[in-house]
Amino acid sequence: MKTIDNYNFHGRKALIRVDFNVPLNENFEISDTTRIDAAVPTISKILAEGGAVILMSHLGRPKTGPEDKYSLKHLLPYLNKVLGVKVGFAGDCIGEEAVEKAQALKGGEVLLLENLRFYPEETKGNEAFAEKLARLGDVYINDAFGTAHRAHASTAIIAKFFPNDKLFGYIMGNELANINKVLVDTQRPFTAILGGAKVSGKIEIIRNLLGKVDNLLIGGGMMFTFIKAMGGKVGNSLVEEELIGVAKETLIKAKELGVNLMIPVDALAADAFDNEAQKLSCSSMEVPDGWMGLDIGPETVKQFTGVIEKSKTILWNGPMGVFEFSNFEAGTRAIAEAVAKSTGKGAFSLIGGGDSVAAINKYNLADKVSYVSTGGGAMLEYIEGKELPGVTAIES
Repeated sequence: MKTIDNYNFHGRKALIRVDFNVPLNENFEISDTTRIDAAVPTISKILAEGGAVILMSHLGRPKTGPEDKYSLKHLLPYLNKVLGVKVGFAGDCIGEEAVEKAQALKGGEVLLLENLRFYPEETKGNEAFAEKLARLGDVYINDAFGTAHRAHASTAIIAKFFPNDKLFGYIMGNELANINKVLVDTQRPFTAILGGAKVSGKIEIIRNLLGKVDNLLIGGGMMFTFIKAMGGKVGNSLVEEELIGVAKETLIKAKELGVNLMIPVDALAADAFDNEAQKLSCSSMEVPDGWMGLDIGPETVKQFTGVIEKSKTILWNGPMGVFEFSNFEAGTRAIAEAVAKSTGKGAFSLIGGGDSVAAINKYNLADKVSYVSTGGGAMLEYIEGKELPGVTAIES
């Protein structure tokens, strides 16, 4: 793997694609610094070796060019603090100001460019735009795993202008190494836990994982599409009618492959989508009319945790219920704790996808699992077996 460990940055200007798409509050202060913090080791290594750093990122989804609320200048106070240097800022990512400030950079200095997505050419993968960005640095580093599945100008196209000087930063390297621990260097038994609202976003993952896992545990709203495929009554629970056939196929395929596909046996139902709704424990096959399942039940928790605690490799994507509601979070919390417990006994655990990461953080278990992925969509596409343009551009 072409990582920054094998490169001497002394006297070089490193153009780094980072993922600083962080949430800001109404005062433009960063409310979750995880993505910036994750990029610090890559930046620090280059600075320590006497290299200069030019940072480029997107923030939000600006529609019509520059918008103040999406300006990366709001990140400067935190960047100054966390990097321990005064970070320069160019009010544009290309053009005269960016060129002049990049040229003036000395070893140990950092320049932050303005939001790449103020230009539609970025998401269109425009080659001329990528070339203008490329002129700013001597070496290109992709450390934005969260956007590695996009063939954007700054994440993939730009690499062709650095045929011998393109590298993965530590985030990219760690993400790929940890996903490969699950998919390639698998310790068995291998258990995948899939949850979340819909089957539609997980079809390809399920298909790809069926040939790899020993156990596949299904929870969250998506479980009711499977329950209905099995002939159960689901009440008002979320069901994707058009995917009942896919769910049936999956159940048959799992049996053929000898995969232990586990569907919840009980559920915690509510008479409304509300934390204060009436609650009812019931068989997952018998949700009463007018009620909807919002969490897995205690018997399912017992069965699932029993499997998780015997596993050697664990992949978790998607919560077991509406964990944002305190009255319907018990299933997700129990799974998170079981994954942490199994990790403590020597299992390798990978957590990915926004809601699973939010759950692990909510229950303060991030340091009790093996790896928390920073790129939900990119991680899922990699697991689906798809090529990631941001990865291929560096490796080719």
